[in-house]
Amino acid sequence: MAWPIAEVARMSGVTARALRHYDEIGLLLPAWIGANGHRYYEERQLLRLQQVLVLRALGLGLPEIGRILAAQVDELEALRGHHRRLLAERDRLNALAGIVARTITEVEQSRKDGTDMISISRPENLFEGIRPAQCMKVLHGFPELVGAIERHTSTWSEAESEADERERTAQMIRLAELLAAGLPTDADAVQAEIDAQYRTLARIRAATAEEYRAIGRTCVENEHWRAAYEAITPGLAAYQQAAIEAYAATRLR
Repeated sequence: MAWPIAEVARMSGVTARALRHYDEIGLLLPAWIGANGHRYYEERQLLRLQQVLVLRALGLGLPEIGRILAAQVDELEALRGHHRRLLAERDRLNALAGIVARTITEVEQSRKDGTDMISISRPENLFEGIRPAQCMKVLHGFPELVGAIERHTSTWSEAESEADERERTAQMIRLAELLAAGLPTDADAVQAEIDAQYRTLARIRAATAEEYRAIGRTCVENEHWRAAYEAITPGLAAYQQAAIEAYAATRLR
């Protein structure tokens, strides 16, 4: 059975324009093209589209999705991998939801008691003005990674730089909440957060275990970054580094 592009767009929620783009970049080719020029998709293409959508939902970019799909040799094993990623994301969100619920309870109780609770600083952007290039001294032994980061960030507009700064602040706040909850650095929720950070980096270049450990060291060795982490909550810089060490040891061997 085959479905025309308009029907696939309706079923999946992906616009026909996006489907045509996926075809143009080789990410999702139609099963065949009719004499009328319309694209038609069969079950195998719909399964691949599902994988694309799952990976997009996990925050991956189209180039990285293309590399993942090109490397997979078994569809069932690929689906199992996607399933593991989704479960990890579910666990991360459940953990964060629990932390937020506890924070609400603590705030409510502190208001009843008329006392101030220990809180995590939540500025809009602690990383304002701190560019990725400022950690390059710590990464001097990894020229390929440094070059990839510099080439990528050199093309950013001011708006893109500001968005990156805000996202880094948001990442650190999420990690600080896990630290405040007493989770060890190898806990699933913490490692899911580190994995999300790694996947953001992988959009530029997938780092090796040693490269990612070096990035972790910037948290404590770079004075600008360390100050930003510690402004959120004391001990966060070392917590981030330890979490990256655990991730590199188990995920990047």
